[in-house]
Amino acid sequence: MTDRPLRTRRVAVVTGAGSGIGQAFALRLAKDGHAVAIADIGPADGTVELVRSAGGQVFAGHCDVASGDSVARFFDEVRAALGPVEVLVHNAGIYPMQSFQETDWDVWRRVMSVNLDSAFHLTKAALGDMRAAGWGRIVMLASSTFHLGSGLPAYTASKGGIIGLVRALAPELGPDGITVNAISPSLVRTPGTIAGPHEELGRFERARMAQSIKRTELPEDLVGALSFLASDDSAFMTGQTLVVDGGYARV
Repeated sequence: MTDRPLRTRRVAVVTGAGSGIGQAFALRLAKDGHAVAIADIGPADGTVELVRSAGGQVFAGHCDVASGDSVARFFDEVRAALGPVEVLVHNAGIYPMQSFQETDWDVWRRVMSVNLDSAFHLTKAALGDMRAAGWGRIVMLASSTFHLGSGLPAYTASKGGIIGLVRALAPELGPDGITVNAISPSLVRTPGTIAGPHEELGRFERARMAQSIKRTELPEDLVGALSFLASDDSAFMTGQTLVVDGGYARV
């Protein structure tokens, strides 16, 4: 493991950073001094502008996280624009509001591909840079649905897979100075969740009432945990899932 000074500029890839939680993550990492690479399947102009307005260095590119070839191309573009990647934040995901009975095989595979297979592609793409540096931080987004078993079987299973992958990678990558952790939020109010049926189905209210902290979670509630897990301060923490859900799951 290579000794490094604190607050060294590092290149951080954030998936799904065009809006919502990923946008908040990208902005916080930029404020922490990282150069930020935004990976999204859609436009990320708003996030780019926010990062630049905060004085951060930023690159944005199209990336389908479910495709290994797309991920590999994106990482090559990031290296050319910013340099080697030492922080990976896997936030992108989809969550069909379907019961198991309603979920067909195509939907199941799409959820697993976007939410879980993507973690394989992204980690594979980042490991060479991290091992060369003797330092790396991998942070993946899980969900309280896994701890609570509260419906959405495809989504919940994919997030359980994320937690399992984090645990399995930790002992393998720890000797290389790379930590792997997850953040598990409650139902977060974002443009995506607002556009969905959560409000109509009363899911925001049920989550709020079940939480120990009686308000709806916002993306900003997660950025402190990410900042810690992406920093030197978390050097002795790996294989863990940090539950940041207002005291909903209480695991």
